[in-house]
Amino acid sequence: MKQNKSKVIGITGGIATGKSTVSNIIKSLGYELIDADIISREVVEKGKPAHKELVDCFGNGIVDEYGNINRKALGNLIFNDEEKRKKLNSITHPRIMKAIKELIDNNKDQKIIFVDIPLLIEEMDTLKDYDIRFDEIWLVYVDEESQVKRLMKRDNINRMEALKKIRAQMPIEFKKKYATVLIDNSGDIKDLENKVKSLIERIIKNLEG
Repeated sequence: MKQNKSKVIGITGGIATGKSTVSNIIKSLGYELIDADIISREVVEKGKPAHKELVDCFGNGIVDEYGNINRKALGNLIFNDEEKRKKLNSITHPRIMKAIKELIDNNKDQKIIFVDIPLLIEEMDTLKDYDIRFDEIWLVYVDEESQVKRLMKRDNINRMEALKKIRAQMPIEFKKKYATVLIDNSGDIKDLENKVKSLIERIIKNLEG
């Protein structure tokens, strides 16, 4: 069996830290990027098994007028209910994990495979259960005040709502302990592009060396 020489890089961050911007930069440079959020939408599409299971479990209140899963309604339903959150995860996570693993395996001819997973660190044990392992974990971060301002602007919400969303997540400072690479996104887009290019160049150099 041919050994996989690809480097698998996990990308994560907190809400409004710029993780998606980093992913977009990587894609613009021509690299393969597996987006867990896109996969999570695909596995619950109308007509797929997870869609039926979710509706059977949570009722028709989680679908829109076209029968598609209303992610906002579903999110509101599970936000403060740990049991419902666990049930949701039991339906969707196995399918998401299998899809990510399959995409990684199918792209072994690539030098670098990037995987964008918002809750990578929170789901680390589950990822390992599916034999999804990373050579590096890149954490995109900013200070909390910058997070608050960006989230207020992005979602058109007030400061209190922004803080509530941020503090519902695992603290960035805690996530930093698990990261291989820290990407400070407190500068402008050009600064971020340069950081990402430099990180990729380092990996390529090591692979070719």
